[in-house]
Amino acid sequence: MHRLILMRHAQAEASSPSDGDEARPLSNTGRKEALRMGRTLAERGLKPDLALVSSAVRTRQTWDQMHDAFGDVEVRDEPRLYNAPSDVLRRFVEACEDEAGCLLLLAHNPGVHVLATEYLSESAASPAILDRLAGGFPTAAAALFTVDVAGRCVFEGFLTPRDLGAA
Repeated sequence: MHRLILMRHAQAEASSPSDGDEARPLSNTGRKEALRMGRTLAERGLKPDLALVSSAVRTRQTWDQMHDAFGDVEVRDEPRLYNAPSDVLRRFVEACEDEAGCLLLLAHNPGVHVLATEYLSESAASPAILDRLAGGFPTAAAALFTVDVAGRCVFEGFLTPRDLGAA
């Protein structure tokens, strides 16, 4: 693996007591966020070979909005990514390191945020970068990493829908 994209699902509707959290769909804003993020990643040459996607409705819908920008990508819906902590997400990343040149992991907070912060700390990222992520990991945000020859994730960038402007 040469690149890793850690991404949080786009904005979802509020949960309803009858349907539960896992069934929450994207909001209209969320659909626009996901579409814009997919296009932006593709324009920057960040096309995943493999996408690991939580089985929650909002993450699958986020991927559905993004995938046309990338073309042919192997996709795996993973129920174990739903609200998974950072150590579980890390195991998924490590298990796929020989399968893809660019891996997209699309899941949920706080796990995605914590894992991104752990990778930043492990690669001795600058305080300015750590401060940027300390402010949170908004919906549809993506932390971009280059993976070095030793397997370390080195910070490449952080994109949020706010960074991309209006649709």
